[in-house]
Amino acid sequence: MPIDRAHAQMTAQSQTRPQPAQSHPYVGMWVTSDGHIRHELLPNGRYDEARGSRESAYRGRYEVRGTHIDYWDDTGFTADGTFVDEDTLHHGGMVFRRTR
Repeated sequence: MPIDRAHAQMTAQSQTRPQPAQSHPYVGMWVTSDGHIRHELLPNGRYDEARGSRESAYRGRYEVRGTHIDYWDDTGFTADGTFVDEDTLHHGGMVFRRTR
């Protein structure tokens, strides 16, 4: 099987396979102060980010270790962030606040 085809198949499988539940206190919706970016951390290790009127603009998986978060977007890019307290996330040069 060609490498590109094998990679595409593994990527498709990882997107449909259930992910283990995340054991951390940061699951939920995180929003920039202007409300433009809405970033939801799902309990299954996936995230869904909306930008403006564009729902699900970015999706992928994430891992939290302590107060550090790593993202792997389904399109292939990576990012990270830091939870500075239980209601504040610094990510991509932006500040997100938890909504309750």
